[in-house]
Amino acid sequence: MIINGVQIDDTFAEAFGMRATRVLITAQNHQWARHAAAAMTGFATSVIACGVEAGIERELNPSETPDGRPGVSVLLFAMSSAVLTKQLETRMGQCVLTCPTTAAFSGIDAGYPEITRIPLSKNLRFFGDGFQISKQFAGKRYWRVPVMDGEFLCEETTGMIRAVGGGNFLILAESQPQALAACEAAIEAMRKIPNVIMPFPGGVVRSGSKVGSKYKALIASTNDAFCPTLKGITKTELSPEIESVMEIVIDGLTADDIKQAMRVGIQAACELGTQNGIRRISAGNYGGKLGQFHFKLREIMGAAA
Repeated sequence: MIINGVQIDDTFAEAFGMRATRVLITAQNHQWARHAAAAMTGFATSVIACGVEAGIERELNPSETPDGRPGVSVLLFAMSSAVLTKQLETRMGQCVLTCPTTAAFSGIDAGYPEITRIPLSKNLRFFGDGFQISKQFAGKRYWRVPVMDGEFLCEETTGMIRAVGGGNFLILAESQPQALAACEAAIEAMRKIPNVIMPFPGGVVRSGSKVGSKYKALIASTNDAFCPTLKGITKTELSPEIESVMEIVIDGLTADDIKQAMRVGIQAACELGTQNGIRRISAGNYGGKLGQFHFKLREIMGAAA
């Protein structure tokens, strides 16, 4: 399969079942909502070491938020309900409660087959030291916690659902600047898709990994088959002209959300074409043995070929 001269490998991205939630953070303006969201989603690139994978989904207009203020939507993904619940509570307390003018609300209440309620301010309210006040409105409970700039308003719980993490594709290019330019084009297109995040810095991963390592303490290590500097000393997947490989990882609320994001991202990268050094699109998998979701590149891109 060829798109604008770029080869689409006959392979698949292997992804995993996860748990996910969405939090709507509002503030006096988008700047302060984004400050809280950026802090909350810091150190959240991979569940391998961060506990959760998290990112900013999009900015929200006042008409889209429960309190009619500017806001930001944040998605968090984890491998278990317990880990997600704990990480959400910790990040809410340290990053959102602390941020001037913010409030926080549930971002998942309907539209999915199984929704479990997990704490958003149910425990965080105790920071109020007994001065916190509970209010019910339209069947939902909110907590008003006194803080030094006024009060922190937060919904008691948010919805948690089954989701998908680890969708991905690799961009293989003739040089590092060309690979990065293709990734930037892909990320710009993918950020327009709802219900997904690309959790790594700027949405891009340069240190793609394989399962296992020669060192027993590590569960993952560098994907040597795709490292250009190792072509002569390992079983490489790279042809001589490939000098840079970068990966984009996608977490989504559904498998279809990930497929849509992969489709527009790969298309955007391919539009740069071979004239800009983009040679191949591939994907990371583990032989189909670890993840129950397989995103086949050629099926996803069939209409664009």
